[in-house]
This record gives sequence, C-alpha cells and structure tokens, in this order.
Amino acid sequence: MMSLAANLSTTTEASIVPNGLDDINSLTKSMPFAHEPQLHRVPWVPPVAVGAQGIYIDLEDGTRIIDGVGGAAVNCIGSGHPKVLQAISEQLQKITYVYNVQLLNQPSQELAKHLISVSEGAFAQCFFVSGGSEAMEAVIKLARQYFWEISQPERRYFIARKQSYHGNCLGTLALSHHPGRRAPYEAILNHDVFHHVSPAYYKRYAREGESEEEYVQRLADEVDAKFQELGPGNVIGFVAEPVVGATQGVTYAPKGYFAAINKICKKYGALLIYDEVMCGMGRMGSTYHAWQNPNSYTDGIPPDIQAVAKGLGGGYGSIGAVLLNRQIADGLRQGSNYLQHGHTYQAHPLAAAASVAVQNVIKADNLLESAEKVGVYLEKRLHESLTSLDAPCAPYIYDIRGGGCFWGIELQIPDSILEGQYFKKERLAGRVQARAMENGLVLMGMSGGVDGKKGEFLMLSPAYNITETEMDELTRRLVKSIMEVLADSKIQNLFKDDRVSMKGIKEM
Repeated sequence: MMSLAANLSTTTEASIVPNGLDDINSLTKSMPFAHEPQLHRVPWVPPVAVGAQGIYIDLEDGTRIIDGVGGAAVNCIGSGHPKVLQAISEQLQKITYVYNVQLLNQPSQELAKHLISVSEGAFAQCFFVSGGSEAMEAVIKLARQYFWEISQPERRYFIARKQSYHGNCLGTLALSHHPGRRAPYEAILNHDVFHHVSPAYYKRYAREGESEEEYVQRLADEVDAKFQELGPGNVIGFVAEPVVGATQGVTYAPKGYFAAINKICKKYGALLIYDEVMCGMGRMGSTYHAWQNPNSYTDGIPPDIQAVAKGLGGGYGSIGAVLLNRQIADGLRQGSNYLQHGHTYQAHPLAAAASVAVQNVIKADNLLESAEKVGVYLEKRLHESLTSLDAPCAPYIYDIRGGGCFWGIELQIPDSILEGQYFKKERLAGRVQARAMENGLVLMGMSGGVDGKKGEFLMLSPAYNITETEMDELTRRLVKSIMEVLADSKIQNLFKDDRVSMKGIKEM
C-alpha cells in the first residue's frame, strides 16, 4: 500500500491544483499505467475492491478499510444491505430494461411518487437520469425549455457561483467554477451563456469588521448587478449548491442569503435552481432535502428546479433525478407537453428498483434521524480530537463545518510553507488522504478550496447508519493520519515546531 499512498498524495481525483497536468505527466512515466486495459480517472492504478459490507471495504490484498466518505457521498445505508439486494434480485426476474420513450416501468413510477410525496408540496413532477452530471445537464435544458415554451426565448443566461461544481459534462462544467476540472477544456466551454458571482462562505470571504447581514447584502447586490449587466429579462436562473461539496469542502451561506437571492429571482422572473446532488437525499440529516433542513441552509426556501443523485440510489444503482415545481410543469404542459431531452438508460428498472429499496430502508430504519445524530456525535468527536486546547493538530485546523453525514475539515499552513518546494507537487490534503488510506480509512483530500489555488480540506460523508463505535474508529484513523503527515521530519523542519510529535502518534 505504501507506493499507492505515495502516489495518492501527488494529486487527487477532485484536486484543483493548477499544475496538475504536469504532475500527472511526470508521475505516469514511472507507473504501469500505460499497460492497464482500463483507462483510469487517476494517474495511478487504484487498489481492487473485492467485497464490502456496511462501511467496510475488502481489498484484493486482504486489507479491510473504512469507507469514511461513502465513495463520493454516495453510499448512504452501507454496502450489502439484504433488503436492497433482495429488491434488485426480484427485479432481475421481472424485467431488466425498457426504453422509457416507449414504455414506463413500475419501479420508476413508484420512485417518482415517493420523491413528490416527501417534497412538502414543493415539486409536482420529476424525471430520472443516470447520475448527478446528467441530472444537472438536464436541469440546464429543462430550464431553457421552460422559457421557450412560455414564449420568452430571449432568456439564455445562467448565473452560478465561483468555487462551485455542477458536473463533468461540457454544459455542467461551464456552469461550474472548478478551475482544475475546467482547465483542459476551457477553450471549448461556453463562456457566453454561463456567468459566475462570488461564493457565499462568511468565515472565509467576509471583509474585516463586516457583519453577516452586511456580507449577505454585499453578495445580493453583486447578484443584482449581474442581472442588470446581462439584462434582467435575459437570465434563465440562478444556480447554487445549498451546501457546497467538491470545490470548497462542505460550506454554506449565512442566514438571509437565499432569501435575498430568491427575492432577486422573483423580481426579474428568473428561476431559483438547486444542485443537491451531493448534499441532498438525507445527507444533511433530519430531512430529505437540504432546503428542508431545520438548520436553514437555504432559509427554508424551495427551488423551482432541483437535481438529486448520489444518495438517491445509495450506490446500488446508477441514478439521478430532476424535480420541478408546478410552475415549470404547467409551463411545459401548456406548450409541447413533454420533455425534449433524454438518454438510453433513463429511468432504468434495476436502478429504480434499487433506489426504491434504499429509500424504503431509510424510512423504515429512521435513517434521516440517525444521520442527524451522527452529525451531532461526529462534530463533537472532531472538535475534541482536532481543535481542543490539548489537541496537537489544533494550530493546523482552520475550520470544521457541516451537518448530518457531511463534514469538511479545512487545514491551514502558512502560505510561505504551502507554496514552497515541499508542497509543489504533493499537496497537504492529498498527503493526508494518502496516509489515511495507509491507515485503513478512505476520505477525500482536496486543494484549491479558497480560490482554485489556496485552500486544503478533507471531506467525510459516511453512511447514515454508521455506529458511534465506528465513528470513534474513523476519527482515530483520521487524527492519526493528520498527525503523521504533520510530524513528517521535513515538515517539522519547515515549521521548527514539535507540537505534533511521533510519541503522540504512537500512542494512538
């Protein structure tokens, strides 16, 4: 595992390090990458998983590791759940595929009814795709089609936020503001239709002495100015993640922000669109959608259109969904009366059956409530272990934030050190991710969360039914991994600081 960990620290799947391509080119020269029959998403050969149960994954070499991030905030009920396996098996015996332009299927009908029923009247209809990027691509087209149907074809612009991520299709990548993932394709992305304003994270971006209310007003003024710049009647909608995942590491806007944005959208007749691919379907605890959450991630304001995915199928089926309110549904109905968009595997019976079973487990086992309790306990353990007065790592932790089963840990090291030769290719968060893998824990370690260059953060998104004992072990392995990286002799020489000692690590 050592060579794997060393390579993991060089770059990560979600890294937004600007010189990532150079790093990949140099790394792959020494790896057996070119001889692999499968082209990988990373410049090394990942270990092979051969089995999984609950939060544990078994590797080909016999190692058992903890999945602390649910793959990519996907696995919400753990692997190998017997009720879901049974549902998939039963569906296999009935029907495995129909093309939904020609025929509907019972599992997708049942899943659609469930999604509408738990939306508190916010949504009137939904349709299915095969994942998050497809869902957000469909959102773009649906929103445009809506205005075409109601005779406002001049509306063509989308406003999103910097440091956002909405998918890897060309349209969704242009909508996103993820510098690393955009970089190779920047020349072919649409820069006319998609526009970006400031991210909304008070602790990081507020000016000195600026209150939350003043910060919200400044951001609202910026959004209003962008509408004016583009022409208010030309804007289709404002797109945001209620809780930002891959680019910033679980950040959310201060109270009042979404109320202000919604007011602007209403004033100009534009749509409010949420991307809950990562943070939705119970991930934040208590409720299915982040906007329903009592923590008020969006001031309780529902969107006109919303995308969900990951936690919808929980990893048992490749599926995403787009939810639309009555206004959008009526607009289409009064026009062509159908969605001019689709894919071959849309509303796949097996994926839908798996998703129905996953949602039934969440309801039967009260996993929304469990996810909320997980968040309370995990927050307590993270702060005790990382930020308390006697925590050796405390000087290097900038922020711990999140809710439910979605948490971000932002690391801090002086820029003079982080930008030095030692971290030129092997970023801090990537080093922690690599060491965590050595220590039997899968997490996400990413760079560039502040501005595309600066900002090192880790992400945790375990299954909703993780136990306190499992969280204790997850936390222990996390802290051990951070301490081992910080205790590296080269880093100690840079810091001239022995607060993180090898003695303390050996005692863990």
